Amino acid sequence: MNKIISTDKAPKAIGPYSQAYLCGNTLYCSGQIAINPETNEFLNGTIEEQTNLILNNIEGLLEAAGYGFEDVVKTTCFLADMKDFAVFNNLYEKAFISKPARSCVAAKELPKNALVEIEVIAVK
Repeated sequence: MNKIISTDKAPKAIGPYSQAYLCGNTLYCSGQIAINPETNEFLNGTIEEQTNLILNNIEGLLEAAGYGFEDVVKTTCFLADMKDFAVFNNLYEKAFISKPARSCVAAKELPKNALVEIEVIAVK
């Protein structure tokens, strides 16, 4: 069973992609940057503000598919500056208490000059 997941608790897809895609029991969530789903405006804030908004958006995507943070098995994290890693990691570990596999890399540039982007894969 394949199903596109769409929710108003995460930013709308603004291109040829889905917010999330459920394939069998595996949920693939598109990368999230700090966009407020209510206004579709980018939050040009601190690493803490952006990370918190992204985690809220991820929670909305997971919930829309009937999943939770505990179901996340893999994350890919992109930071605009690795100097932000410690602050980012502190917030990340509070959300992902199940400690999924993770890649975290520095990216030369992220959409809208975001400081962080996170994508997740979850399995039930």
